[in-house]
Amino acid sequence: MNRKLGTLIFVSTVASLGGFLFGFDTGVINGTQFYFSKYFELEPVTKGWVVGSALLGCFVGAIVAGPMSKKLGRKYSMIISAILFTLSAWGSGLPSIFPETVSMLVVFRIIGGLGIGIASMNAPMYIAELAPANIRGKMVTLYQMAIVLGFFLVFLTTYFIGSGQTEEYNLQTGWRWMFWSELIPCGLFLILLFLVPKSPRWLAIAGKEEESKKVLSDLHGAEQALKEYMEIESSIKEESGSLGLADILKKSVLPIILIGCALSFLQQFTGINAVLYYGADIFEKALGFTQDDVLAQQILLAGTNVVFTILAMFTVDNWGRKPLVIVGSMGMVVGFGLLGVTIMIDQVGIISLVGILVFIGSFAMSMGPMVWVILSEMFPNSIRAIAMSTAVAVQWAANYMVSQSFPIVVESSVNTEGVWNGALPYFIFMFFITITIFFTMRYVPETKGKTLEEIEQLWAERYGRI
Repeated sequence: MNRKLGTLIFVSTVASLGGFLFGFDTGVINGTQFYFSKYFELEPVTKGWVVGSALLGCFVGAIVAGPMSKKLGRKYSMIISAILFTLSAWGSGLPSIFPETVSMLVVFRIIGGLGIGIASMNAPMYIAELAPANIRGKMVTLYQMAIVLGFFLVFLTTYFIGSGQTEEYNLQTGWRWMFWSELIPCGLFLILLFLVPKSPRWLAIAGKEEESKKVLSDLHGAEQALKEYMEIESSIKEESGSLGLADILKKSVLPIILIGCALSFLQQFTGINAVLYYGADIFEKALGFTQDDVLAQQILLAGTNVVFTILAMFTVDNWGRKPLVIVGSMGMVVGFGLLGVTIMIDQVGIISLVGILVFIGSFAMSMGPMVWVILSEMFPNSIRAIAMSTAVAVQWAANYMVSQSFPIVVESSVNTEGVWNGALPYFIFMFFITITIFFTMRYVPETKGKTLEEIEQLWAERYGRI
């Protein structure tokens, strides 16, 4: 491995720790919600609010991430997110130092959501702006890999903390240590961010020419750096600079942003986070597993996620983005079809579990990493921060909609009585996944192997120059 590639991998890995904390936080709420729901004696709607409250923070964080990234840059935005992560992890386990209500837990969950929202917009965009075109997909997929590794590791962590303990211990103390375990990756993320460079494209837009060239040279070599900087400079000159609301709404810009927002929305309405947030409930109630088996089954789910994300990482720059999305979406339909039918006919068992694993594996090789890759590279330089911020905000809004509505739909009389027999949510998700297939075929361009400036030219040919 040459030094420049090693530097690029290090920088991308550090940025991807934002994704690791995203996955860790998703998993820790799954591992803890069984216990704190009993501790606080939560009703289904209140449980949905506690689980989903962080997503409101994610939504707000994604919105402010655009102006923040444009003003402070990608690096300092991620540093702010790391501080918010740390505060949330510390506070989520400490409701006993405040009045013992669920409200303080919600406050700290929202603070963590702000950190996730800021990082989820800046980290993949930062990686895309540093990586060369031929391996950009693989590098950005590191972000999704970090998400699933965080998700996997937190299950091992919560299993280690909770297994072998009495239920009373986990109800009173265990779930607090599960939250506190997030402090270790939070601290690592915060420290390592001071060792990475600023985005060369942000530096160029900010008028810091020499610093931008130096970063590009350190990562890609002097000759390639000069070529890339000339493309960036040309792109900046051809664009209108700072865009206002009227510019965002014009026909050359709006279609690009709407396509990104639609991808974000559809990613969440695959149902992935219903499975991840409420996996314990699905395994216990829908599939009939006992609580003793749930954490072990969740580790199997997370392991499948990791394996198929690795598959995506090593195929994205060869097969392309669109084929992986289409094939993976077909797999998700099959997976939820197996789960839904077995629940409808009251034959839950190994086929139901296979259905969930097929769904998870298919998502992990398609809509999971590919949406982040496509979003991070599809927007032109002058609108990248605000467009990425908008698309990610839509993603978190859709995530919140799913997390709030899923337990309500699951326990509704329409779902539990009559023909559905508990399977309705999975058929709803199958409908949206089918839409994803046709939407991708019709509207999403293939960006494999293209520089960010070449992708910008592709949009210009389709909708006109910005």
